[in-house]
Amino acid sequence: MQSNQILTLALSALDDGKGNDIKVIDVREKTNITDYMVIASGTSDRHVVSLAGRVVDKMKENHLTPLGVEGENTGEWVLVDLGDAIIHVMKPQTREFYQLEKLWQGDFTAPVTASTNH
Repeated sequence: MQSNQILTLALSALDDGKGNDIKVIDVREKTNITDYMVIASGTSDRHVVSLAGRVVDKMKENHLTPLGVEGENTGEWVLVDLGDAIIHVMKPQTREFYQLEKLWQGDFTAPVTASTNH
């Protein structure tokens, strides 16, 4: 299955599960680990886990097995690795803290910390 088909299935699963603020970032020119990063928010730990589970189920219905799923135990951030697309489902606070959109879109500025001379 081509990466755009995998992306379409994942987006459908997130939309069906009422995922919030779904963003797709095309990273083909930035990395060779995947073609697309998808970032979505859930309203609670349970919603985050449910959304990721919907993505996994949708893939299995279409005879695709995710390469890995991480973070299901906490529900703050669940990552579903589909190879050609990596799906990040997060609680809004976690998403704001890590700012993956800015990181992958190239306008991320790391926080400056004070250094001390010894």
